Amino acid sequence: MGWLFLLFTALPFVELFLLIRIGVEIGFWPTVALTVAAGFLGAWLAKSQGRRVLSEWQLALAEGRVPEDGLISGLLVLVGAVLLVTPGVLSDFVGFFFLLPQTRRPIAALLRRWIARRIADGRLRVFTFGPPPPPPEQKPFERPTGPIIDVKE
Repeated sequence: MGWLFLLFTALPFVELFLLIRIGVEIGFWPTVALTVAAGFLGAWLAKSQGRRVLSEWQLALAEGRVPEDGLISGLLVLVGAVLLVTPGVLSDFVGFFFLLPQTRRPIAALLRRWIARRIADGRLRVFTFGPPPPPPEQKPFERPTGPIIDVKE
């Protein structure tokens, strides 16, 4: 609960302080322009990556497997995009940090190990709605192979 308090109360004050300091240094309109440009970049990235990343992420966890590195990197790109949409200097910095491949790859590796430990311990459970995904060895709408057993009464 303590980190939630910091996230929703202290962090906005830090962001506001930084925006005011930058506004004093470079001026009001350049500060607004930088904030709006970061927001547009984040919105564009969120639109292009959002749905694909979230659906692949959910499918991988529903199948009980750890998402591939590309998927985790995609999720970090999505989080970076959301942080860029959020007005503020600190959130923009972290958002750009998630967008750069040189900094995103080590974070993705750490996140992958954390998820693998949670799945192995049984502390990460995924609940989905709708029909379960097909087993990996059987493609959707494909007839099952093997003997057919017909039971008559």
